[in-house]
Amino acid sequence: MRRPTFHWFLPTHGDSRDIVGGGHASAVGTAARDRPASPAYLRLIASAAEQLGFAGALTPTGAWADDAWLATAALAPVTQRLKYIVAFRPGLASPLLVAQQAATFQKFSGGRLLLNVVVGGESREQRAYGDYLDKEQRYARADEFLGVVRGLWRGDTVDFEGQHVRLSRARLADTPDPTPAIYFGGSSEAAGPVAARHADVYLTWGEPPAAVAEKIEWIRGLAAAEGREIRFGIRFHVITRNTAQDAWAQAERLLSGIDPRVQRSVLTGLRRSESEGQRRMVALHNGARDNLEVYPNLWAGFGLVRRGAGTALVGSHEEVADRIAEYHALGIDEFILSGFPHLEEAYWFGEGVLPVLTGRGLWAGATADGAAPVQ
Repeated sequence: MRRPTFHWFLPTHGDSRDIVGGGHASAVGTAARDRPASPAYLRLIASAAEQLGFAGALTPTGAWADDAWLATAALAPVTQRLKYIVAFRPGLASPLLVAQQAATFQKFSGGRLLLNVVVGGESREQRAYGDYLDKEQRYARADEFLGVVRGLWRGDTVDFEGQHVRLSRARLADTPDPTPAIYFGGSSEAAGPVAARHADVYLTWGEPPAAVAEKIEWIRGLAAAEGREIRFGIRFHVITRNTAQDAWAQAERLLSGIDPRVQRSVLTGLRRSESEGQRRMVALHNGARDNLEVYPNLWAGFGLVRRGAGTALVGSHEEVADRIAEYHALGIDEFILSGFPHLEEAYWFGEGVLPVLTGRGLWAGATADGAAPVQ
């Protein structure tokens, strides 16, 4: 069995000692956010993630954050090994342009680009970008888009006329080396076939293990029907400390900083979401502040005020390692993690949990210069 790989997160929408929401979820505690997403601060996080041994860092996409392509291109020279998982929305640019951007990024970064395809769960947000397709149409477009991009990456000259994508005699001058892995998430019925055909890694938000196992079985079956094998990844926040008591005290501190008025406002927006994944996140808490530990060490408090990933692994370093081992046993190979503030929490996890996993043979450790070994 593959050892798990760990990635961190770049908060290009700002950071805080409290919970910061993205999209239509407001920031909690301070709308201005305590730490703006300055280049200097993001460089600190990227450098820390590399030094601690994380393999890559996810950068979000949306009008509420800095542009992921430009931010990561600016950060790449700060690091030598760290890969950048660039989130992008198919259809907001042409397939040829995105394929070209990927090839250019690989050339200038030494092959450190990974791509996270975000189809877009909210029509209102998509319309702000000039995209008026509905959710089902966006998945159909992503299917066409990714098929064209993969052809371009193979060096094909592509003529294509689909329902949503049309181009003629498209070809790259240089193909990306290596070809970027495609990360793809989506819990709706329309998402599954697209992931099965195009994803290298299928991503899910952090749900209890039984629900995650069902998703893995679903996607694995669809991929097998396409003659493909897919890896699986999961997105969590983390609150890990030397003792469970200290970790849960931090979770309670974050919870106490949530203004009930902000929570109600955010929840109203989240309940209007078109995203099936978002619906599943909200269902874990239904707006209630009690019983937020929905599975041992799995806390749904972030989802009270935050769009997207709404759960955290909370506990001592050993307990968090236990949960990671449990999800890994289900088939999860890649963990994309985050925590507020992102600089400090990277060190709590990197210096606390990773050594525990190393001792259990679930992580190979880092070399003296901070580079993670090939696994």
